[in-house]
Amino acid sequence: MTLQLSQPLTLPNGKVIKNRFFKGAMSEQLANEHAPSSALVNLYDRWAKGGAGVLVTGNVMIDRTALGGPKDVVIEDERDLAMLQQWAKVGTQNNTILLMQINHPGKQSPKDLTKQPVAPSAIGLTGSIGKFFNPPRALTETEIEQLIERFAATAVIAEKAGFSGVQIHSAHGYLISQFLSPLHNQRQDQWGGSLENRMRFLVEVYRQIRERTESEFIISVKLNSADFQRGGFSEEDSVKVVEKLVELGVDHIEISGGNYESPAMLEGVKASTLKREAYFLDYAEKVRNVCPIPLTITGGFRSTKAMEDALASGQVDLIGLAKPFAILPDLPNQIFENRYQTLNLKPVRTGVKKLDDVIGSTLEMAWYFYQMERLSQELDANPAYSAWKLFFRILWQQGKNGFRKERA
Repeated sequence: MTLQLSQPLTLPNGKVIKNRFFKGAMSEQLANEHAPSSALVNLYDRWAKGGAGVLVTGNVMIDRTALGGPKDVVIEDERDLAMLQQWAKVGTQNNTILLMQINHPGKQSPKDLTKQPVAPSAIGLTGSIGKFFNPPRALTETEIEQLIERFAATAVIAEKAGFSGVQIHSAHGYLISQFLSPLHNQRQDQWGGSLENRMRFLVEVYRQIRERTESEFIISVKLNSADFQRGGFSEEDSVKVVEKLVELGVDHIEISGGNYESPAMLEGVKASTLKREAYFLDYAEKVRNVCPIPLTITGGFRSTKAMEDALASGQVDLIGLAKPFAILPDLPNQIFENRYQTLNLKPVRTGVKKLDDVIGSTLEMAWYFYQMERLSQELDANPAYSAWKLFFRILWQQGKNGFRKERA
């Protein structure tokens, strides 16, 4: 029987995706002084040979003064064009679509990386997470226009380097997500207030990129279904933003959600959702009516059956996977060759509750950084690597700074 996962898909601009596997973005933290590195080239060489239809890079930041992590790639100009071309060449081999995820962290830049971050409004992150981030200052209108220009300039360089397109990161609490949220964006000008005003920044970023790139250059948007904060960006808002993006001519939309892999969020997930594995399929059912273009949901997929069922439902067109690719870079090929065994990825924890409560999420991210580093060194992943070994490795290499909170 032919798998639906193996079927090609044509985007609105005519570009064809060879199958339905979509490797979602993971921050690799493999840059060399914020430049693309040979390690990134090696990693994407493995992923492109692994059979995915689409590969999305981790955060590529548009401004060296605004970092989400200490080893983010930053593209402001053409100084690293030669290495970008190498990255694009390996990432597009085997007829693979390679999207550069372009981003700005806004206030989600750790305090040891940014003394005073910027945001739509001067509203800091609250709760226990807040102590890891300095309070932001509000952007001026001139600065907002300059940031839009930066997003567009980075996209133009990505096209010149040979990337298939870009993904505008508008989820997970980063700058564009902050603009979309009425909780984080309390501006009184054209960039805040109504949903039309709150989505203006995203709309203008999209328009500028579309005007300055060729029609076959893919523009994707990653958007939260909701940010799971009282008074924040809601599902209703999200559906309206999708409707607007479709009207504007975006090629593809990926749906995710605020901190969707944290235990606090999963406590509210229905049993039926967990059974289907896809965290956001309920939302996809709601948004499908206004979204005739290719739609991806990312988060939770592990079994071939769940992936096939999601495609058969007609609610999604591509299956978004991230963490599994850090363990099995050839996961699509394994499924196509009928040799895949469903991954059971457990939370990375030391077993000491007080310690895990403080650094559990940081350890989890660092564990996947470690696996991707191994893949970049042409080694296999080591899923048996313990949280304690990782804990002492981080202390040895980076000291306490190694446990910074890189995202809320």
